[in-house]
Amino acid sequence: MDEDAARWQVTLTFDNGPDEDGTPLVLETLRRHHLLATFFVIGSKLRQPSLLAIAKRARAEGHVIGNHTLTHGTPLGLRPETDAIQEVEEAQALLGPLGEPERLFRPNGGGALGAHLIGPALRRWLVEHGYSVVLWNAVPRDWEDPEGWPERALELCAAARPWAVLVLHDSAPVAMQRLDAVLCRLTASGARFVQGFPDVCVPVRPQGQALPRSYLHPISLDTRA
Repeated sequence: MDEDAARWQVTLTFDNGPDEDGTPLVLETLRRHHLLATFFVIGSKLRQPSLLAIAKRARAEGHVIGNHTLTHGTPLGLRPETDAIQEVEEAQALLGPLGEPERLFRPNGGGALGAHLIGPALRRWLVEHGYSVVLWNAVPRDWEDPEGWPERALELCAAARPWAVLVLHDSAPVAMQRLDAVLCRLTASGARFVQGFPDVCVPVRPQGQALPRSYLHPISLDTRA
């Protein structure tokens, strides 16, 4: 097999920040590896000037900043539609220019992909207001097992070939101490890091594409985040 055929793609994403300790650690690790990622931040955290400054640093270093709801509470598909819309809208207002020009939104919630993440009214609102909804296909649950998650990350990324969207949590600084080793091992395995997303992980787009079947039914990998 030639070198090009052996290569595969990994997109790095980080949820639930910014964090005073975890996010700077992640940024330094990514800088050493010359990699760019997408950070899906909890909007309410940006009310703290120190955390807003960290988000601004991430953006200035070339990382994309996305919306991960205002409070990361009950999954939005299980809430009244007006509350769900408010969670996204208020978070985006706090992001301000950090969340532009492309508006990326990642819902929170465990289990298989489905309507518990985004209800029909919120989906319509997201389309009308120019959001792309970004999901995932590799979640090693680093926040639960800060020492053991690297092996699961490698297994899940391999299972998601040819394009893995890896969800990690910069809000878990102890777990992020192992990020460097994971990046080294992914690189050694032939992974090519990219900042985009495969179509299957972007089920809602501004132009109003219909949801693929993978959004309506469980997929084989652990999708909890």
